[in-house]
Amino acid sequence: MRMRRYGLAVAGALVLGTGGTAWAGEADLEVHGSAVLDRGLMEVRLSPRDHGPDALSGASVRLRWSAALADAQRLPAGCARTGDREVVCGTGPLAVDEPGEQLVVPVRLRERPSEVTLSVDVAWSGGVVDHDRTNDTQRVLVLATGDPYVF
Repeated sequence: MRMRRYGLAVAGALVLGTGGTAWAGEADLEVHGSAVLDRGLMEVRLSPRDHGPDALSGASVRLRWSAALADAQRLPAGCARTGDREVVCGTGPLAVDEPGEQLVVPVRLRERPSEVTLSVDVAWSGGVVDHDRTNDTQRVLVLATGDPYVF
């Protein structure tokens, strides 16, 4: 769906171009995965998906922990630490109704907690409009058992 309007710009929904503005598209993003916590090490596996109607050149997901991360981290390419308890990762391109590339994000926590709450949400959707934001955020309580917790 394409729409042109002149003299009007809405942040996140329209992209400025020469001679006016153009609609950036629509997508319904969601992220599911699993997390394992064992001896202060947590591995998060994420599977992003775009339910369309438009494909995306990329999006970003934010991971937040209820416990502080250790100072030194070895994050995968495409991920960056953005706070004491937060990491943001790029998804890469997302085709409509096809699973995106799985992201594996291992982190070391500062302490060895017996449990951690993990929040995962879509931080940036590539400039498209997502009318269904209900599936953009996931929260899971992960116990330090070494077992995977699915969200």
